[in-house]
Amino acid sequence: MNDAAIHARDLRKSYRSHQALKGVSFDLEPGQMMALLGHNGAGKTTLMKLILGLIQPDTGTLSVLGGVPSDPRQRQQLAIGYLPEQVSLYPQLTGEELLTYFADLRGVSRSRVGELLAELDLAPFACRPVGQYSKGMRQRLGLAQALLGEPRLLLMDEPTVGLDPNSSAYLYHCLNQQVARGCAVVVCTHELTLIEPHFHHALIMAQGQVMAAGDLATLRTAAGLKTRIALADPSDRISRDNQLAPLWDEASQSLWVSPEHKARTIARLTGIHGLLDFTVTAPSLPDVYHHHQSRLGAAL
Repeated sequence: MNDAAIHARDLRKSYRSHQALKGVSFDLEPGQMMALLGHNGAGKTTLMKLILGLIQPDTGTLSVLGGVPSDPRQRQQLAIGYLPEQVSLYPQLTGEELLTYFADLRGVSRSRVGELLAELDLAPFACRPVGQYSKGMRQRLGLAQALLGEPRLLLMDEPTVGLDPNSSAYLYHCLNQQVARGCAVVVCTHELTLIEPHFHHALIMAQGQVMAAGDLATLRTAAGLKTRIALADPSDRISRDNQLAPLWDEASQSLWVSPEHKARTIARLTGIHGLLDFTVTAPSLPDVYHHHQSRLGAAL
């Protein structure tokens, strides 16, 4: 029996002649956050719709929380929370009234409304009309409705678009709390630097296919991108070192090393040359993403 929150194998979906998904496979475990990445038209929205059970795959298998989301009877039993990119809320209702309305629709106890308002720091504004909420407050209210049923899986579509840095940080703080309690979270986003400190697993998609998948260490290794070692006060000995000279870039005052040579290079700097003042910068998630996008562009 597979205990994954999402278990997808060889998912394919076409709209007439357009292949939206071409054999997508992945697993997401409980208590993990997955970054769903890709350009517009990569297939992310189609994949989200499949997970939500709004459409069915043409072929392949998809299990969500142990059920089949495209089966209406099973879908009703799945504890899934969803926050769309565009949150439409009734502006004339107060935050408390709106959450109470959604709680009644979902058959959730009204006591949960007060809990969520407090949990998401909205209690002081509970009696204020939603039309007077800031963008960040509306997004937190949208997250609150997604959390009403205490979901085991959360789907977030561009949750930080239009948010200021503090609001974005608070939203990820809230998502990390859900991950800590065992909830699986999927975040579809273009804001790579914001999600980089938080995700456990990424799915990088392009043209309906998975180009790369894994945690950041796995993505870095698979991409073969070089690590930068910036020297604060480079010695002339670097240029005379047969092993380090080929790695040296004068313009950036840095050594650029492949993953398998990083430890050896650092040991040589500190041991033979006695250099201690340097900064090691591994490839970031945006670096990995743009690497795959450039490969895609070269292939077209």
